[in-house]
Amino acid sequence: MAKNLIIVESPAKARTISKFVGKDYKVAASMGHIRDLPEREMGFDTANFEPTYVVPQDKRKVIQELKKSIEKDTTVYLATDEDREDESISWHLISALKLDKHPVKRIVFHEITKSAILHALENPRHVDQHLVDAQQARRILGRVCCALARC
Repeated sequence: MAKNLIIVESPAKARTISKFVGKDYKVAASMGHIRDLPEREMGFDTANFEPTYVVPQDKRKVIQELKKSIEKDTTVYLATDEDREDESISWHLISALKLDKHPVKRIVFHEITKSAILHALENPRHVDQHLVDAQQARRILGRVCCALARC
């Protein structure tokens, strides 16, 4: 079992990055978003705009597979893109994988090259909660607008 797990969004990206990192790293894919608002309801408390997230059926196996790669001493590197949607994916992974007792590092890179990946691993940061909040607000407003338009 690898001591470090890097989670990216796509399997193709995972395969490429795994060529750049050593045997102490496993690279796996989240396959994009892994939690969302429930489909058949508003999905948030209208009094305080607190969202309620669920793991869609098609993502449950992904979560189970990722959990198998995490042991008590595994450091998890969240390597989604740097925009608000992808920052939110990283944030959702922390919750869905129950990473609160694990070292979690957020890494970003703008090209998939060995030097960019190694530089990102040497310069991790935390999840940017401002970007996460912006994505949540956008998602809730989208749900409200859809309800008003009777989508």
